[in-house]
Amino acid sequence: MKKQRVKYLIAFIILFFIELMIAIYVHDTIIRPYVGDILVVILLYCMVNVIIPDKIRLMPLWIFIFSAFIEFMQYFKLLKILGLENNTLLRIVLGSTFDWKDIACYGIGCILLGLYSEKKRSDS
Repeated sequence: MKKQRVKYLIAFIILFFIELMIAIYVHDTIIRPYVGDILVVILLYCMVNVIIPDKIRLMPLWIFIFSAFIEFMQYFKLLKILGLENNTLLRIVLGSTFDWKDIACYGIGCILLGLYSEKKRSDS
């Protein structure tokens, strides 16, 4: 179990670094808006598996619901309602602009996670 947590921690650190590099250096129309959103759900998956090493049934679905919830909070301008719209870190982490394409990317990432989970389960 500990070995598995370490693997997820390493994956989390690598993905976090990739996401950070994308956010800082990539200003295109494909990698930043789409690949970054697909990777963020995988990043969340790794983080949850470090914190909660027990298998959680339907984890990709729960990650999708959480990600979509955050996206919908952007639609309702949550940061503005809370008076935090000028907080750069929160704007980066939570986002500030609602987009259906982001939800589609989260879905793609979670489908990939679901396929990965099923493959892992069948190999066990």
